[in-house]
Amino acid sequence: MGGVITRFGLRIKAKAVVLATGTFLGGKIFIGLENQRGGRAGDPPSNRLAARLRELMFHVERLKTGTPPRIDGRTIDYSQLLEQPGDKEKLVFSFLGNFDEHPRQVCCHIAQTNERTHEIIRGSLSRSAMYGGAIESAGPRYCPSIEDKIVKFADRTSHQIFIEPEGLNTVEIYPNGISTSLPFDVQYDFVRSIRGFENSVLTRPGYAIEYDFLDPRHLKASLEAKAMPGLFLAGQINGTTGYEEAAGQGIIAGINVSRYCRSEQAWWPKRDEAYIGVMIDDLVTRGVDEPYRMFTSRAEHRLMLREDNADLRLTQIGRELNLVGDARWGSFCKKRESIETERDRLEKARIAPSDMNQKHCSRVLGRKLTRHTTLYDLLRDSKITYDMVLQLPGAGFPVDDEAVKEQLEIEARYAGYIQRQKRAADKLRHYENIACPDSIDYDEVHGLSNEARDKLKEYRPQTLGIASRIPGMTPAAISILSIHLKKQFVGRIA
Repeated sequence: MGGVITRFGLRIKAKAVVLATGTFLGGKIFIGLENQRGGRAGDPPSNRLAARLRELMFHVERLKTGTPPRIDGRTIDYSQLLEQPGDKEKLVFSFLGNFDEHPRQVCCHIAQTNERTHEIIRGSLSRSAMYGGAIESAGPRYCPSIEDKIVKFADRTSHQIFIEPEGLNTVEIYPNGISTSLPFDVQYDFVRSIRGFENSVLTRPGYAIEYDFLDPRHLKASLEAKAMPGLFLAGQINGTTGYEEAAGQGIIAGINVSRYCRSEQAWWPKRDEAYIGVMIDDLVTRGVDEPYRMFTSRAEHRLMLREDNADLRLTQIGRELNLVGDARWGSFCKKRESIETERDRLEKARIAPSDMNQKHCSRVLGRKLTRHTTLYDLLRDSKITYDMVLQLPGAGFPVDDEAVKEQLEIEARYAGYIQRQKRAADKLRHYENIACPDSIDYDEVHGLSNEARDKLKEYRPQTLGIASRIPGMTPAAISILSIHLKKQFVGRIA
């Protein structure tokens, strides 16, 4: 890579570049049958960049997404809506987070469309950008526009709308569930047909936006473009939906652009290490034909990909990548040591029915003790908690870290299932560590079908594991490729 030239002619030299264009790449905004160029409302699109990527022979296609109108919350009659208070349990995203850091909590609400709302929308479909033929590209399946809902679920007389404050210091409301590309006058009418919104003021219209994305199958798992070393892509430019998916790609692209500039080996999480790994593997092996959204159901190892063990899975890796500071590392090591020490103690602490007061045992555990066991084995019963076990005579002193207690309970209860998934993951990991070098000539791999050979030429997978997940790739083809790699590239790993 040489760097970037801005629209003002400023040249920025760089060894590597990350493109995170969102919906700006060739973006076009639709409100009814009118459209204008834009990356989002009020911001210009990146048209010259879009043209340049097409000149560079990238495979470019179009996707669309949308947003609902914004509403002045002071004009909503909340007494007509169903209140949705926040969770009583204050959760934090970071293992170093503090519950006291939570900002002031405000309620959301639920509203409902009605037959009058649907009638207004049905009568105006010809003026919708989507149903009027102005937009043909695919939108997010799991966030359909209100027009889509009315048409595809014609038997429904009502749809929920989640009324969400835009922030703590604004009066604007985000009505989640009525994303639309209808003209503003129709938006005004159908919003005011909703109970509680009869006098509402729309501060901004909803709109659909269509934009370019690049086929992610032409990326390495590090998110580097195969055809252009040093160019990394992250977010909606790779065909994903926004927010969480974009953030996950952003951190991997950031890690790898830094490692690229230091001539270090690229890193990315595998499918059994993180949901981000599942998402990236899906993108680079299968591509997309609609905005990709990450669901837990996409992960075959999801029993291991839990929120409670995210630090145990990834902190060591983060430390090796120089992403984890001393404070976080120290806190993690303390927790990990506490888990290991307490687990070892509970596994060694054996108890027998003859040692127990069975009345006390029944009162504490909810049942009598009928056989020799360990304190750790008692935790395998889903009805028995760590705190209950530690009330038994001779059980010792409990740890005071709730996260450690939770981890011990989960490990004990699901040990059999977790071990089964680990064994399956270990078998697959063998393929992940067999590299498919860039120099391999697939025409020389004897025994491959023409279809398999063509797919391998198109995808140029980095590892045998990635090759095995290419749509249409057969086990026989992977076996043939594995034998060829062992003969030609002995000792080469990903």
